Amino acid sequence: MNTSFFCIHGHFYQPPRTDPFTGRVPREPDAAPYANWNERITAECYAPLAERELFGRISFNLGATLARWLDEYAHDTYKRIIAQEGAVYRSQGAGNGLAQPVHHTILPLARRRDKICQVRWGIASFTHRFGHPPEGLWLPEMAVDLEALEIIAAEGIRFTILSDQQVRGDLEDGAGPYRVRLPHGREIAVFVRDRALSDALAFQMPAPEDTEQWLRDQLEWRARRGGLILIATDGETFGHHHPQGVEVLERLLAGAESMGCRPVNLGWYFREHPPRAEVKVVENTAWSCEHNLNRWALGCPCTPGDGRWKAALRRALDNLTCELDEVYACEAQRLGLSPWPLRDTYFDVILGKVDGMTFLSGNGLSHLTTDQARRLLWLLEAQFYRQRMFASCTFFFEDLDRHEPRYAIANAIRSLALTRYATGEDLTPGFRRDLRLAVSWRTGRSGADILHELLR
Repeated sequence: MNTSFFCIHGHFYQPPRTDPFTGRVPREPDAAPYANWNERITAECYAPLAERELFGRISFNLGATLARWLDEYAHDTYKRIIAQEGAVYRSQGAGNGLAQPVHHTILPLARRRDKICQVRWGIASFTHRFGHPPEGLWLPEMAVDLEALEIIAAEGIRFTILSDQQVRGDLEDGAGPYRVRLPHGREIAVFVRDRALSDALAFQMPAPEDTEQWLRDQLEWRARRGGLILIATDGETFGHHHPQGVEVLERLLAGAESMGCRPVNLGWYFREHPPRAEVKVVENTAWSCEHNLNRWALGCPCTPGDGRWKAALRRALDNLTCELDEVYACEAQRLGLSPWPLRDTYFDVILGKVDGMTFLSGNGLSHLTTDQARRLLWLLEAQFYRQRMFASCTFFFEDLDRHEPRYAIANAIRSLALTRYATGEDLTPGFRRDLRLAVSWRTGRSGADILHELLR
């Protein structure tokens, strides 16, 4: 009988919910009885998974914005997650944690330099928190193009995860990993999740007492082929989307092992089973939208109602980005600096590893006057909030008048304010004009109305 392995990968992520001016998460009444959704999902999902040491038994990625919140507001849970990954890394020589672009940006829709920034910041966040560099990286929404794969390979990432509809080729090796050859001579490995099996668990999760039967129905015949079987789904499936999810996850791992299908994590499996076959990637695809990437760009049937607000909001954010980038680049070049490599290393300040002035000194900028240094740091901070505008959740849901687009506009305001502090230039009027074209189909409120409310 062929040797079989089984892996469950959990994608754990929450968008940046903090008010960019106060640093606090506003009250979210629909998360009652909790103050906000981060608190509620922690109680339902992250804390019980950590308490039962399940972060040490699966493969997972922990989004940087969620990790930052857990570190500050649910530190015991955060410490357990870090400790469990560290124990795996020390015992197996390969961790079970994957990195993630820091703000969950849909990479194929981003400029190349922003793709690089998001990936470098995500790797820096992972290394800072887990104490070792990542071997794998989760692509937000599994949204993929070859340029994104080239960038993560150039940054030392060895593998990622895609869904079976995103690749072309013979998948006789199950979940792989498979080799993908990239245009300029590099290559990267991809694990291919079993979409049908992943969806069966995510959307039709059994009751705990039915888990054994579910395994016989779903896993037993797949295991006869040998190789790796991969389920990849939102980590919040376990406890938040399905209250029974934590117990079911425990039973899945124990039940798979009892039927001779050994549970493993992707880091270990990659070390022990390097790619043997090749596949080609289907570009501009994602795991949660069948309409290329329109869910985050133009609107599509994946969400109900009139989705034209998505294109209008993205255009407003893109236009603002061009203006913010021009202001920052002009200031950096006036000081004789290369703007984008400097921005890529600025994340050390966000992580609290150094203060702003120490960061500038470490980059050979101790000669700047106090005024020059202050202006440059304000513009670098503006770039951080500018990146936050493009979190995938901004465009994921059905309507403009929700928490997530509101957070994007709030982060834009913070970027505008910092730019005005630095240069005296107010870019708000053009942004307001563009936002008038983004209109909620449910409430009739425009992005300009939300901007006005936040400014007020």
